[in-house]
Amino acid sequence: MKNYLKEKRRVFDLSQEQLADKVQVSRQTIISIEKGVYNPSLKLAFMLAKLFQCRIEDLFIFEEEEE
Repeated sequence: MKNYLKEKRRVFDLSQEQLADKVQVSRQTIISIEKGVYNPSLKLAFMLAKLFQCRIEDLFIFEEEEE
């Protein structure tokens, strides 16, 4: 899943550690989401969208896997 987490985080002037603290996850989780290695839970996606004052669809872009 493509995401704009890093861009939004920079707009809000937050470090990975600060963002992790705000949404109560580890810094490693934020790093993994930003790299596209890990997809957040629905709850975490909602928390991030609320924090960045946007819709989930503006933060995460679902890309279907090709078969």
